[in-house]
Amino acid sequence: MTREPVAVVGIGQTRHAAARKDVSIAGLVREAALRALADAELTWADVDAVVIGKAPDFFEGVMMPELHLADALGAVGKPLMRVHTAGSVGGSTALVAANLVAARVRETVLTVAFEKQSESNAMWGLSLPVPFQQPLLAGAGGFFAPHVRAYIRRTGAPATVGTLVAYKDRRNALKNPCAHLHEHDITLERVQESPMLWDPIRYSETCPSSDGACAMVLTGRRGAARAPHPPAWVHGGAMRSEPTLFAGKDFVSPRAGRDCAADVYRQAGVTDPRREIDVAELYVPFSWYEPMWLENLGFAAEGEGWKLTASGATELDGDLPVNPSGGVLSTNPIGASGMLRFAEAALQVRGRAGDHQVDGARRALGHAYGGGAQFFSMWLVGNEPPDG
Repeated sequence: MTREPVAVVGIGQTRHAAARKDVSIAGLVREAALRALADAELTWADVDAVVIGKAPDFFEGVMMPELHLADALGAVGKPLMRVHTAGSVGGSTALVAANLVAARVRETVLTVAFEKQSESNAMWGLSLPVPFQQPLLAGAGGFFAPHVRAYIRRTGAPATVGTLVAYKDRRNALKNPCAHLHEHDITLERVQESPMLWDPIRYSETCPSSDGACAMVLTGRRGAARAPHPPAWVHGGAMRSEPTLFAGKDFVSPRAGRDCAADVYRQAGVTDPRREIDVAELYVPFSWYEPMWLENLGFAAEGEGWKLTASGATELDGDLPVNPSGGVLSTNPIGASGMLRFAEAALQVRGRAGDHQVDGARRALGHAYGGGAQFFSMWLVGNEPPDG
C-alpha cells in the first residue's frame, strides 16, 4: 500500500521567555495548539489523535505530564501518545505524528512539544553525580566543549568562527517575534568579549533556558485540499540513534547523524543537499555546532564546514541560510526545540515565516539532535507534494 502524502497545514508556537509565569504547563501547550488550529482553520473536533513530546521528566519534576494534559489538548477520549528522545524529541514527536498520517492510521493529527524550564534547573539536571553517569561539569556545555575543541584541532578552524554564528543567529532572532532573546544592541565585539564558560564556548555562544511550546497540525491529501493556506509537504523523514559512548565513536561527526541525513535525502531524491536545499533549521545549541553539522549533514566536505560559515553563505541573505529564525541559540525550550526546527522549516516553504522569510524557499531541512549526540531526527519539507 502506498503511503499517504503528509502535509503540514497548521503551525503555532508560544511566546518564548525565560519564565512564562502567566501560564501553567497546560496553559503553555494549549497556547501553541490553539495557534496551530487557528492557522489550519480547524477545531479540536477535527483532530483524530494527539502526539506529545518533551525532554526528561526530571527537568520539571512532573512525572508523565502527558497524563494531565489531555484535557488542555482536546484529547479526552482520543488516542494520545508520548514521545521522548532527549533533546531531539521535538523532531521525533513530529515524525511519529507524520507516520500516523502516512500509514492512514489517522487523518488529522495534532502534535505538540514543550518545556517549562523556569520550573526546573536543566543545568544541574544534566549534571547528575557519579556513579549514575560521567561528570558533565555543569550542564551540556561541559560535555560538548571537548568535542568542539576536537573539531577545531581536526579542521584548523580559526577561533572566530563560533562568534560569527552567534552574531548571525542573534541578529536573525530580532526578525522573529516569537524568539526568546532579542538583543537589539548585539555586536560582533560583544559576542567576542563575552565570558568564557567552557573553553572554547563563550557565554554569547550558548543557548538560553526557555519556557515555550510548539504545535503542528498534520493531515493527508484530502485535508490539505481544504487548508486555507498553502501547506508544507513532507518529502522525507527519519530517526537514528547510537550509544552515548562506545569505542570508536566520532563525537565530531556522529555516524547516526550521517545515516539519518542520508535516509532523508534518499526519500526526497536529494543528491546534492548544498544545491537542492534552500534553507536549513539546524539544532545548534552551541555556536560551533553549525559548521560541525554542515559537514555531518553533507552540506560541506569534511573539514570545510567552518569555511562555509565564514564565507557568509549561511547568513539570512546567503545562498544556504541556516537558522533564519534565530535557532536554538536564541530560543531553547528543550523539549520543543527540535519541533521548532521542523516547524520553522515548514513555515519557510509555506512562505509564512514573516520577516525572517527566505525568498524563494522551496525545500527546507529541519534537524534535531539530543542526548550525548546520540539521537537524531530530521525531515525535509517542500512547497509541492512529494510526487510532483
